[in-house]
Amino acid sequence: MLSVFDKGPFLPCPVPFNMAAHVLRRAEDCAEKVALSVIGGGSETSMTYGELTSAVLGLAQGFLEQGLNPGDLIVLRLGNTADYPIAHLAAIAAGMVSVPTSSQLTDPEVNKIYADLDPALVLHCEGVALGNPPCPVLTETDLVSLKKRPPAQFHMGDANRPAYIVYTSGTSGQPRAVMHAHRAIWARQMMIRDWYDLKSTDRLLHAGAFNWTFTMGTGLLDPWSVGATSLILAPGTDLADLPDILRQHRATLFAAAPGVFRKLLQTEGALTLPDLRHALSAGEKLPARQREQWQRRTGTNIYEAFGMSECSTFISQAPHVASDPASLGHPQTGRKVAIVTSGGPVPLGDIGQIAVHRDDPGLMLGYVNAPAETEARFKGDWFLTGDLGCMAKNGCIHYQGRADDMMNAGGFRVSPVEVEQALSTMPGLHQIAVTEVEIKADTHVIAAFFIADDSVTIESIEAFAKSVLARYKQPRLFIKVSSLPTNPNGKLNRKRLRAAYEASSNGSD
Repeated sequence: MLSVFDKGPFLPCPVPFNMAAHVLRRAEDCAEKVALSVIGGGSETSMTYGELTSAVLGLAQGFLEQGLNPGDLIVLRLGNTADYPIAHLAAIAAGMVSVPTSSQLTDPEVNKIYADLDPALVLHCEGVALGNPPCPVLTETDLVSLKKRPPAQFHMGDANRPAYIVYTSGTSGQPRAVMHAHRAIWARQMMIRDWYDLKSTDRLLHAGAFNWTFTMGTGLLDPWSVGATSLILAPGTDLADLPDILRQHRATLFAAAPGVFRKLLQTEGALTLPDLRHALSAGEKLPARQREQWQRRTGTNIYEAFGMSECSTFISQAPHVASDPASLGHPQTGRKVAIVTSGGPVPLGDIGQIAVHRDDPGLMLGYVNAPAETEARFKGDWFLTGDLGCMAKNGCIHYQGRADDMMNAGGFRVSPVEVEQALSTMPGLHQIAVTEVEIKADTHVIAAFFIADDSVTIESIEAFAKSVLARYKQPRLFIKVSSLPTNPNGKLNRKRLRAAYEASSNGSD
């Protein structure tokens, strides 16, 4: 049998459709219910569904009054506040295209986005790099008054039209603009059922910041679409306070990247969470030891999911599905997933690339201005993720690592080529190689190995990295070397470099 999982297509998306209207579809029936609470640091601010809808549609009307039209691109250069998801939904509600971006990006990185997309408007808050925008800019102060405008009507239309763009690191070294359709939110119902087991009565606490795509989808948009309550940590909240926060605010679901679970399990004291049904993990592979420790200390399970910017999560563990805890789980019901190589789907048990069918409603429309690069990601009808796996007879998929050199930095995929290209412009630096290394059990960081003049110190290259790279892309280790390993063709061999470092750090030859 071939490694293909297909339990039939998902329900077709309604027409006409608007992603923001779908997210707020329960708002009228629960207008007085709390949609969002920002908690931590001894304070709490809340927003009801009525207030959330008013802010979203008021800001949508404000965008229209600024002279913007459906299809125009709005770049979000906002911080870790509720304005981030409100602006995202407002742009989409008005038929415009939202471009949420990380607040950690530097001016050079932001300018590349402007050149790539030519936006019609930028939303900006103090303390976030703005670059040199080629269009009008609205500040946080401007948004205060615009959110109070009379409500706009949802711009309904084809579910396949563009709704938002997110950036992901490319293997070529250039971040790629991933265009998603309005139907992407419709497809997320598969993960609501086969990962979260999310109900309207849930109180879901997400440990990430507002301006992280994992938080935006799992922590905000999905709970709102079923009428649940979202709990988001206030900026600067100490993770050591999380157990108390989970208890005090009666969180029933908890979502975080593996690194957060690792830090929580390092804390002393009880992890008694009487209201918690289960926890959710995504962004990178969860170490088995962390899962076991969490289950032992809390009495609840962590359910893991696998996905990517181009298709969100489409393989997951779930409370109602029996999965090998060491695996990624099963493809969600309604997905069509395969393990493929150059010859197509492989026999069960063989290793190949994890792939999702091109008809998946959650799959991207494509990379912006890059049709050839988009099509290169397909093998026939299968979209290649770049991650290796093997499928068991019951459809369970076991992760086998990356098919390329992509790195994972706290849930963000980072291209080593992008980091190398940015740092190679530093004067006095002759060669640089970047890879991910394990510094202790279950802990990986980005490391840069470089050859340079004596004038280039660790401190100077660290400072340069801060000026050209977002924080999550910056190497945590800088190691000066006399040479870099290459293969017989003279190409950099990152695997040898990584193996040599890890062997040396373990005290072996």
